[in-house]
Amino acid sequence: MAVNFQYVDVDVSETLSAFTEEKLKKIFNKFEFIIGATVYFKKEDHNHDSGKICNIELSLPGPRIFATSNERNYEVAVRETISDLERQLKKRKEVYKTH
Repeated sequence: MAVNFQYVDVDVSETLSAFTEEKLKKIFNKFEFIIGATVYFKKEDHNHDSGKICNIELSLPGPRIFATSNERNYEVAVRETISDLERQLKKRKEVYKTH
């Protein structure tokens, strides 16, 4: 499992990286066709209620899968993004089963 982290205008956090990698590991074990992931953490200064953005792009056979979320803190954003990815992966797995 190859996971690349990129922090855009945000300080690098080892705990956030470990938290995200732990959550991604569950998806990698569930869907064995995933090759790797790229995780982007960004901060948006304009929005005071939220502004912590997490983008995750998964590499797998066929088109890549991408999800993003904008929440009050990064942990919630990671959970929301992974939840969105899981929905997309279930749809993709159904396509693989029919062929």
